[in-house]
Amino acid sequence: MADEIERKFLVNEGWQPQHEGVRIAQGYLSSIPERTVRVRIKGDKGYLTVKGRNEGIRRLEFEYEIPCEDAEALLKLCEQPLIEKMRYLETVGGFTWEVDVFAGANAGLRVAEIELPAVDTPFEKPDWAGQEVSGDARYYNSSLIRQPYRLWKNEL
Repeated sequence: MADEIERKFLVNEGWQPQHEGVRIAQGYLSSIPERTVRVRIKGDKGYLTVKGRNEGIRRLEFEYEIPCEDAEALLKLCEQPLIEKMRYLETVGGFTWEVDVFAGANAGLRVAEIELPAVDTPFEKPDWAGQEVSGDARYYNSSLIRQPYRLWKNEL
């Protein structure tokens, strides 16, 4: 059993990638809040991930590498639209931040996540990390398939 402790922030306009990113395509076999079942192709690898309900910034997470061909077949069974994004890794203060730049139905959305070893772990917030949205369910990838960013971004 593994806990995922994650904080999520919007990315300010001035941010530019410092390294090459990796393309991610992901879909959900189940997107209900009690348990999400995600299929992901990240670069040339496939993954199956099961996550429990969020409890603040913590939840259970189980992730398994699967053959890429299986992931491609499973994506065809997933709820639509798929999540499409480029992921960039940034190191700040000894922690790795994952900066996701969304495409497709969620184009224009840029979110940075940091995984922490404990809920109360201090960390340095970079200048390019803007408003925290950790508790805002609209920014969960599993929510973005039901209500894509392009449909609500003008409300912000």
